[in-house]
Amino acid sequence: MIIPVILAGGVGSRLWPVSRSMLPKQFIEFPGMQGSLFQNTLSRLEGVTEIADPIVVCNIDHRFLVAEHLRQIGKEHCNILLEPVGRNTAPAVALAALCALQDHADPLLLILAADHVIQDQAVFQRAIACAVQSAKQEKLATFGIVPSVPETGYGYIEKGAELAGAEGFCVKQFVEKPDQKTAQAYLDSGDYFWNSGMFMFSASTYLRELKQYAPDIFDSCHQAYANLERGENFQLIPESTFASCRSESIDYAVMEKTNSAVVVPLEAGWNDLGAWDAMWEVNAKNEQGNALSGDVLTFDVQDSYIQSQSRLVAVAGIRDVVVVETADAVLVTQRSQVQSVKHLVQQLQEHGREESTLHRLVYRPWGSYESLSSRPGYQVKHIVVNAGASLSLQLHRKRAEHWTALKGVSLVTCDDKEFELHPNQSTYIPVGSKHRLTNNSNEPIEIIEVQIGDYFGEDDIVRFEDRYDRV
Repeated sequence: MIIPVILAGGVGSRLWPVSRSMLPKQFIEFPGMQGSLFQNTLSRLEGVTEIADPIVVCNIDHRFLVAEHLRQIGKEHCNILLEPVGRNTAPAVALAALCALQDHADPLLLILAADHVIQDQAVFQRAIACAVQSAKQEKLATFGIVPSVPETGYGYIEKGAELAGAEGFCVKQFVEKPDQKTAQAYLDSGDYFWNSGMFMFSASTYLRELKQYAPDIFDSCHQAYANLERGENFQLIPESTFASCRSESIDYAVMEKTNSAVVVPLEAGWNDLGAWDAMWEVNAKNEQGNALSGDVLTFDVQDSYIQSQSRLVAVAGIRDVVVVETADAVLVTQRSQVQSVKHLVQQLQEHGREESTLHRLVYRPWGSYESLSSRPGYQVKHIVVNAGASLSLQLHRKRAEHWTALKGVSLVTCDDKEFELHPNQSTYIPVGSKHRLTNNSNEPIEIIEVQIGDYFGEDDIVRFEDRYDRV
């Protein structure tokens, strides 16, 4: 049995302004794709022999995103492990291995990142079959990407002797990201692969090697798993024990030290979408070498990536640039400088700018809200509540709210009153009143909410009851 372990905890800061901490790149459907990167990671496994339901390891803040994306592709019956803090891949996989062993007799684990693109599904599945051969022999297999260019942004794997009885090679060594001259030498030699960060091994083999080479991580994960908080839909890793765990990648903790590492070559159109230049690489281009998406006009533009989400973007007389527009931000950079986007995100975070965290359209387990206007003293939102969903019973200490129904019949609770709100009707929620908005119908309802006050942060919510365990 093969259990996919999907590592979905990244934030994708280099793909800002589309990727943000509360909606990172793995949960976004980019131009030219059907479904999110996370969903594609799972769907490309369809047809793999003896594949089981996945284990997903993600940030606790993304738990409802994960659950909804799984629901959309019919994968509701999955183990979802929630990390209260990120501790890199070695601890995350250890917890997944312990989870897998709880329900199965030493399954094989296929470790995948949730944000990679693999264009040739058939070739990828053949590589999985090759890795299975090695994993069954207590090897730790990694997938080495056959390099096409002297890339300096990836770590490399040097192959050793060819395996007997299985396709692949022994790992001679892992090497850090090289300079341009060294990367060219690696490419010319034919003995090196890009390090994909994807692995396959049995649960017991990984835990055995982790215990040998990183015993502190092994002990921390055992303790954390022993105190796991198990809910109906999620399993929460306790912060009290997990926060002290050393943060380390599988590569450093195990793969670079073990004598059992093997590499399976993979040439399947892989890309980790690490930055906007990768989006240019994987998308179709016109005769001028431009990858365009959305409402875009160009004149005398070459070899550029231009994406519009909410308005016309017009670009003229430039080449080798990236222009990305969203409803509240625009990014412009040289294609050769896209790695610098992370520094812009750091500046946004330092200045407390919401654009690093949220889009104007924000998804919640009950539906979504979109900020339409915000000025001193008021804020206007468009709220959509899904069929059968409900906001929490809550109050605000710093703002009052006016609700006007646009579509559907809402059930409103305000202190000791409960009444229906029909389209074109309004109601007032005073400061400090306990209130709730519920949709008991089979269709979404829509509300315009006008907030009045001097503070509109989401932390001005005191919850009393909540069907999504957010109290």
